[in-house]
Amino acid sequence: MEGLSWRTVCLSVLCAVLLLRPAAAIRFVIDREECFSHNVEYEGDTVHVSFVVIKAETPWHYSEEGVDLVVKDPNGAQVRDSRDKTSDKFEFIVQKRGVHRFCFTNKSPYHETIDFDVHVGHFSYFEQHAKDEHFAPLFEQIAKLDEALYNIQFEQHWLEAQTDRQAILNENMSRRAVHKALFESAALIAASVIQVYLLRRLFERKLGSSRV
Repeated sequence: MEGLSWRTVCLSVLCAVLLLRPAAAIRFVIDREECFSHNVEYEGDTVHVSFVVIKAETPWHYSEEGVDLVVKDPNGAQVRDSRDKTSDKFEFIVQKRGVHRFCFTNKSPYHETIDFDVHVGHFSYFEQHAKDEHFAPLFEQIAKLDEALYNIQFEQHWLEAQTDRQAILNENMSRRAVHKALFESAALIAASVIQVYLLRRLFERKLGSSRV
């Protein structure tokens, strides 16, 4: 019973450790270019990346130009890129361990708010115990469960960022529609006032002419 309890505790701790995988999610404002660094300790790891352009600096600006994202390895070689997109998600296999750079370029004249998420998947415990024929299948299942759980979290974060972007766009469009309606109403009232004024002047001239 003690052995079973000890194994249960070990597996519980292992599950907790596996679920604490290195990830980073930030929301920042970009002017022209912003770069971030993320250290990947093992070759062969899978890096998951996603970003969403949430909003522009001004509520009057709406554009589908997007931003550029370039990923470079520790040697400075380009690993992956995404061009002119307002949102994207992808993954790549690390060929060389070390610090990878993620550089965003904003081509718009306005500041943009970007939601950026990066995650590195690595199953070190599975590799260490894979030789044990009794534990290998269990560790494999734990690894698959961990990957599935993170994929759900990763997808949920990306969808939340997309929802935030759409909500801001809808709000800006509603604000522009209200302002446009107010402007059109003011223009219509001004045109009506001018018409009344011109008609009064016309009638006054005709009345003056008839009296003479």
